[in-house]
Amino acid sequence: MSATATRLDDAVRPTPPVAVPAAKPVVEARHGEEHRYLIAFAVVLAALMQVIDSSIVNVALPDMMGNLGASLDEIAWVTTGYILASVIVIPLTGWLGQLFGRKRYFVGSIVLFTAASFFCGAAHTLGMLIFWRIIQGIGGGALMTVSQAVLFEAFPPEEAGMAMALFGVGVMVGPTIGPTLGGWLTDNYGWPWIFYVNIPVGILAAVMIAAYVHDRPDQRRPGRIDYIGIALLTVSVGALQYVLEHGQREDWFDSHLITSLTVTGIVGGAALLWRELTTKEPVIDFRVLRHRQMWVGTLLGVVMGIGLYAMSFTLPVFLQGNLHMTAEQAGIALLPGALATAISMFIVGRLTNRVDPRILITIGALIFAMAAWQLSLITGESGSGDFFWPLIFRGIGLGLMFVPLTTITLAELSSSELAQGTGLYNFFRQLGGSFGIAGIATLLSRYTAQYHAVLAEHITSIDATSAGRLKSLTQGMMAQGADAWTARGRAYRLMEAQVLGQASVIAYSRVYVLSAVIILAIIPLLVLVRKTRGAGGGHAVME
Repeated sequence: MSATATRLDDAVRPTPPVAVPAAKPVVEARHGEEHRYLIAFAVVLAALMQVIDSSIVNVALPDMMGNLGASLDEIAWVTTGYILASVIVIPLTGWLGQLFGRKRYFVGSIVLFTAASFFCGAAHTLGMLIFWRIIQGIGGGALMTVSQAVLFEAFPPEEAGMAMALFGVGVMVGPTIGPTLGGWLTDNYGWPWIFYVNIPVGILAAVMIAAYVHDRPDQRRPGRIDYIGIALLTVSVGALQYVLEHGQREDWFDSHLITSLTVTGIVGGAALLWRELTTKEPVIDFRVLRHRQMWVGTLLGVVMGIGLYAMSFTLPVFLQGNLHMTAEQAGIALLPGALATAISMFIVGRLTNRVDPRILITIGALIFAMAAWQLSLITGESGSGDFFWPLIFRGIGLGLMFVPLTTITLAELSSSELAQGTGLYNFFRQLGGSFGIAGIATLLSRYTAQYHAVLAEHITSIDATSAGRLKSLTQGMMAQGADAWTARGRAYRLMEAQVLGQASVIAYSRVYVLSAVIILAIIPLLVLVRKTRGAGGGHAVME
């Protein structure tokens, strides 16, 4: 009997070191917080404030230009300065949380963001407004990333999907609320109020997080500060983000500045990667990408960011530019899709522990692609009702993709790696979105010029339809009191505007088809994702 037991013992002895250690620390580290739903409310408030602020400013830029006496290029730095500062801070959030203590850093970032919001509203010169927007971006860069890490840790593994659903509601609904709220505040109270509105929200979020969020017991402060890594990050990411923001406006590589900054960004990025992989205490721990779910999820996040931001960026522009809606009307037209996203995320949050996340993501990608195809059928005569069902389907598809993708990406990370993991995931997804917006803006411009040239070829004096249209417009202008020469000139300009508008509609249609193709590219990449028991389901990998 003892011999048999000995042989069995010898047979199984090598097994535990292979199977147990990787998963055990992660499961033990996450048991859920007692006040997790209050924590969820607080961190979603913080994330929502940051997301809304990213879009609310755009609708007020014309009023700022008039009030501050700024040109379009000058006022653009109100947006660019904020984006540059926040994108640089995002990958640093994990390290900064260790340096100051995550709770202290989180509350401090909210306070900084809120205080900067007040000074932005009180600014009387363009220089002061840009300065405080940069400070606001430094505070805002932490809000979304740290919120995600805190929320993921506050909930037990089996409720991770619900945690990410709550977070996703704020992240995805915010861009829809932003333009509507911004338009209403600007029209009724003036542009400073788009900043003042952050103050009560920020105070409430800071108080609740200070009361309910706690640091991990094993939190360790870094021994030294990697100044070289911080410098390389600032230079490379700052240069690359500027290229993506201003490349289209400056004709891309026809500009020496854009070319130089592109080289700086690529070389600086390579140096940053080498530095952070070889130093003992990096400010950005790229080593978390050694986890298969982490690097695959990040790759999928980049692809989704490109496809998603391409549509999110173009829809409000199309509604306001081509269909001549106000910012408030465009926000109302987009609202049903945002509500569909919220409902979808809540449902999916409960499904992620029961259904293979790859199935949910696949279904979401197919629904999202179908919605993009429906949007490609829009015309210059479309009304807000024509966008209702496409945006509903888009919202459902987005919820099906966002929640499981986020949870499987973070599933294999230990508690000590979670902050760095969320920082890198959000950074690369944001970078993917920046690439998407830059690429789509370029394509829209080129497609519009291309189709304008094709349509204009048919507007000739020997074309009967064109001649009849010109004659009808000229007679209409003369009926309004214009002389024959003036009326004909106005008719030509009106026809040119109509041709340009039609070319623009065709360009948007092609962009939405492209968005569908990009999102569908996620599906074959899912073969790289390990089969799991459901995101967050104990983090157990079941190959």
